[in-house]
Amino acid sequence: MILFGSSISPFVRKVLMFAAEKGIALESRPVSPHSDDHEFRAASPFGKIPALVDGDYTLADSTAIVSYLEAKYPATPLIPLEPKARGKAIWYEEYADTVMFPVGSAIFVNRVLLPKMRKVPGDFAKAAELEAQQIPLLFSYLESVLPAQGFLVGDSISIGDIAVTCMLINGDHSGIRIDAAKFPKLAAYYARLSARPSVSGLIAAERKLIGG
Repeated sequence: MILFGSSISPFVRKVLMFAAEKGIALESRPVSPHSDDHEFRAASPFGKIPALVDGDYTLADSTAIVSYLEAKYPATPLIPLEPKARGKAIWYEEYADTVMFPVGSAIFVNRVLLPKMRKVPGDFAKAAELEAQQIPLLFSYLESVLPAQGFLVGDSISIGDIAVTCMLINGDHSGIRIDAAKFPKLAAYYARLSARPSVSGLIAAERKLIGG
């Protein structure tokens, strides 16, 4: 199976981390959004990353891809079967993808993508304003739902943990540090999750890529 897209994208990283946690081998082919790579565009007609090619089957969107992988490889489930646990895991994935991402993306673009990767000025004032006004709200919610130890849902890692962790990683790349005095559970959680073998190597490679 081939996964198109760079892991600097939290959505691509989500799929790579998900696959690694399940022991699924993926061939990672880094491409930028809207790349004119023929095979990529066949899998992602709107040019969005990630995109998956599995033989003659193609699929775009991280949520669709992890749902496909979960169904194809049900061992080591990362989307819980128990109804209430499944609902919560999907909620945390949605929180990461639709609540955390817009804020984190704007900060990442202005602090990392533009100045470090594209060598053009970013809007540092806008990034600072978003960090000051929005990040505490995002972190406060996570602090309120996290256990002192373990995971967001049940006793094992789920898609909710993976999605949230991938957004926190991009925040870390952007210079957003989790204040352990204000958010002790979140700080400890991020330290645990980002150190997992499924993602720690990706983080190290990304830091080299962005010069961090």
